Formats: sequence, structure tokens, C-alpha cells
Amino acid sequence: MYSAVARNKRNTVFIILIFLVIIGALGFGASALWNNPSIGFTVLVIAALYALVQYFCASRQAIAMSHGIRIDAATEPRLWRTVENLSITLGMPMPEVYVVDDPAPNAFATGRDPQHAVVAATTGLLAIMDDTELQGVMAHEMGHVKNYDIRVSTIVFGLVVAVGFLADILLRMSFFGAMFGGNNDRRGNNGGGGGGNPVMLIVGIAAMVVAPLAAAGVQAAVSRQREYLADATGALTTRYPEGLARALEKLGAYGRPMQQQNSSMSHLWISDPMRPGAMARIFSTHPPLADRIERLRSTAGTF
Repeated sequence: MYSAVARNKRNTVFIILIFLVIIGALGFGASALWNNPSIGFTVLVIAALYALVQYFCASRQAIAMSHGIRIDAATEPRLWRTVENLSITLGMPMPEVYVVDDPAPNAFATGRDPQHAVVAATTGLLAIMDDTELQGVMAHEMGHVKNYDIRVSTIVFGLVVAVGFLADILLRMSFFGAMFGGNNDRRGNNGGGGGGNPVMLIVGIAAMVVAPLAAAGVQAAVSRQREYLADATGALTTRYPEGLARALEKLGAYGRPMQQQNSSMSHLWISDPMRPGAMARIFSTHPPLADRIERLRSTAGTF
């Protein structure tokens, strides 16, 4: 367990570097197309600053995007008491607790470390889970906090947004360069506008498609093994893996797409919040629920 925590801390740096490579490739691709090397360096500097900002702010962004409402012991005593008891058991600071008004049963954790953690559950989850199952779900989320998964997941969330934003900017630059670059052609294409070359538009569209796909691939790879590890940590915390196993069965039986869907934060949730489909399965940020349930029940005798 301790080696997994240390590995997650190292992976934080490695994942940031992967995303900076993707972002840098987009930036220097724009530099080549627009004959302006400063674009690539500018993009890298902005991306590095953005990564730093996201390290501190992505958790708030995730809460805002999910429309979470902060609760306390008076407003939502059942959820608050569950998280408080788990915090005491784990010897960890009490995280901020939020409720998301959504009938889809789900929960997530975010933040940069256990001292700045946030956990959230949907109204749909609270409606269908009994106390043991709710404890299993929130122990899973607290497992993400304990294992520093939240730091990695929060940074991935922010950088996926950055890649999508940059790809969109590049597409728009390519489109307007192809549409209005004729004047630059007549000036010998020295203005860095890319001319009227339609190849710009093709490359821009390719970047718009490939970059988010690459980001989604990294996002999925980061998330899958962390879900297994958080399941194991949650079971170890409660000493009752059957509670989480039953909760996962309910998530499979009663799960539905969330009303507020956003692919950039799908890896934060305990169950994939997106609509099912072929592409969704390929880039799924979660291992199959059946596999997770089987692993939990196969280890039940060890507790």
C-alpha cells in the first residue's frame, strides 16, 4: 500500500510531463504552420502556468462543474456521519463534503492532498444505498484520498480540459488562416499567417481530433488501476468488502447517465457517468464493475 502511494506521487510528475508533451506538440505544430516559433514557446509557458494553477484550483472547478452543494452535520447528517467516522478510522483530516443533486447514483473525491480533500455523493446514491453500502462507497472515495489518487486525478482533469481548449484554438486558427490567408500569400507569406494553404485546415482538424483522444487515453490509463486500489483500500478500511461489492452491484443495476455530464471529469467518479457506447467503452476510465465485484469477493476471506 505504501509503495502504491509513493508510486502515485511519482506518477503525478510523469503525467504532467505527458500532457505538456501533447500540449507542446500542438503548440509547435501551430508554430510550423504559422511560421512563427514564438507560438510554441508561448503555449508551453502558458501550459506550465495552467498546470500550476490547476494543481491548486481544479478541485473547485470540479465541484463547480458538478454543481455540488457543501453540507455539514445538520444539513445531511447521514452522509456527514459516514465520512466523519471513516476519517477517524483512517486518522485523516475531515474532508469537505458535498451533495450533487442528480438522480444518477455516483460519488467522487478530489483535491491535491488529504489536507485539502473534497468528497461528494449524488442524491441518487444516497437514495438507494443502505448504511453499509454507503460506508463502502465513501470508504472507496476516502481510499482515493489516502492513496493520493486525488492529486493525480485532479491534475489529469485540469490538463484534459487544457488539451481540449488548445485543440479548439488551433482548429479556429487553422480555419481562419485557410479562409483569410490570401492577403499573406500576396505579401510572400512573411506575416506568419499561414497563407491560404488548405493543408492548415486539415492539420488543424487532425489536431482537434487526435489531441483529445490522446488525452483521453492517458486519462483512462491513469484511472483504471486506481479504481482497483481504492476498492482494496476501502475494503481494508471497513473490514467488510461485501458492503462495497453490494454497492457496486446497485451502481450497475440502477446506474444511469448523469444530468451534468463532462468527459474531462469522468475519471473522478466511482462509476462512469457518461452514456455507454463503443467509443466510451474503448476509452472508459473505469474497469468493468463485474471485475471489481469479483476482486472484492475473492478477498473477503482475508478480512
